[in-house]
Amino acid sequence: MSQGQTEELINHPIIRHVGRLFAAAGFELYLVGGSVRDALLGRESDDFDFATSAAPEQTLAVVRGFADDIWQIGMDFGTIGLAKAQSKLEITTFREEKYLESSRHPEVTFAATIETDLSRRDFTINAMAIKLPGGDFIDPFNGLSDLASGRLRTPISPEQSFTDDPLRMLRAFRFAAKLEVTPDKDVVEAIIEYGQRLSIVSRERIRDELSKLLISPMPGRALTGLVDTGLAARFLPELAEMGRLRDPANRHKDVLKHTIMVVENVEPTLVLRLAALLHDVGKSKTKTEGPDGIHFFHHEVVGAKMARKRLKALRFPTKIIDEVTTLIESHMRFHTYRLGWSDKAVRKYVREIGTEHLPGLGKLVRADCTTQNESLAKKYGRLLDELEERIDELESAEESAKIRPPLDGNEIMEFLQLKLGPEVGKVLNMLLEARLDDQIRTKQEAYDMTRDWAEKNLGINPKL
Repeated sequence: MSQGQTEELINHPIIRHVGRLFAAAGFELYLVGGSVRDALLGRESDDFDFATSAAPEQTLAVVRGFADDIWQIGMDFGTIGLAKAQSKLEITTFREEKYLESSRHPEVTFAATIETDLSRRDFTINAMAIKLPGGDFIDPFNGLSDLASGRLRTPISPEQSFTDDPLRMLRAFRFAAKLEVTPDKDVVEAIIEYGQRLSIVSRERIRDELSKLLISPMPGRALTGLVDTGLAARFLPELAEMGRLRDPANRHKDVLKHTIMVVENVEPTLVLRLAALLHDVGKSKTKTEGPDGIHFFHHEVVGAKMARKRLKALRFPTKIIDEVTTLIESHMRFHTYRLGWSDKAVRKYVREIGTEHLPGLGKLVRADCTTQNESLAKKYGRLLDELEERIDELESAEESAKIRPPLDGNEIMEFLQLKLGPEVGKVLNMLLEARLDDQIRTKQEAYDMTRDWAEKNLGINPKL
């Protein structure tokens, strides 16, 4: 790892052009943050962050005529965003920011130099800069050395850094997961001491950091760190609860360790990682002990409700909440499959879960099989393969997720001379069950079954 790896970044045509524009206008401009760090790691990026001596209004004047699109939503914080070709750029006036004691939003003031700007960044590995258009490498806090050694430090004292922006404590674990760096001892100690300040950070900012952490390559070490430092208790207290709960089905690990294994076993999409993180959250509320051991009856139902409440508090979009809670509520249903399911039961499974959720549910269930018993794990895998094959066969034959009773509510009301009411619903449910069980297929068969039901339950003999 060396400064030479940044040459390709400096010679990027868009970056080179922007550097010349600001130099011609008499302003300093630096590439900063993640794009510099990633270039040193040999990673490509199409999103570039810049720091400049120009005020926001001056930046607007410089980039007009160059940018394909400009947005000013961050202008009060000194940031002008723009798009050029396939790249996104954010250009921010030198600044420093800090939270007041009770504020949920940072107070931003503009700074005079790039060194001051870099000193107020979160970690040394993000406090490196490249001056444009010349390419001078600016590294006042030895970020390059820390990046090479896998060390996570703050440019100033961690106490001051986390006081300025408490979200950096959560971000420390996100970088630990994403870049496999290890927070310094004084960073960890400061997180333990200042963790309560996370309460002043907006739920949306916490949500965004958690989301990035979860979809990183190795989220396990970050989740463990969040619990060990007590930071998780500030926004996701259920994690610590799981750490205190032993799962008798997995004697080699507590519920938290099992959960972390599931998170890392499932593919890194936000919905699946959230579902994996919270799939056993209901166990702490459903634990019972009896003569035959410990049980967590209906923990998936309770857990889905708990997950919905927590995700709503973290301001996740409704669509994501619905998808995650559906997976959590359904993840135990597969385990009765080994007892034998009829085609009717398979159709009902598809219908009630929904075809849009089946692929994700299968991935979650496979990830959930973290038993150390290799033969048992293989057995679960074979059963899942078999169930998915049967679903494919049934869907190909009759599109089971779209099955409806041969009669609708209006036809039933007309046939039985009934008004809308519970009797109509009972008939619809009866006909659906019969259809799923292949007892009826045609309207005539449905009318005959409805007539038999009406004679038995209503004492009438309707005629077509």
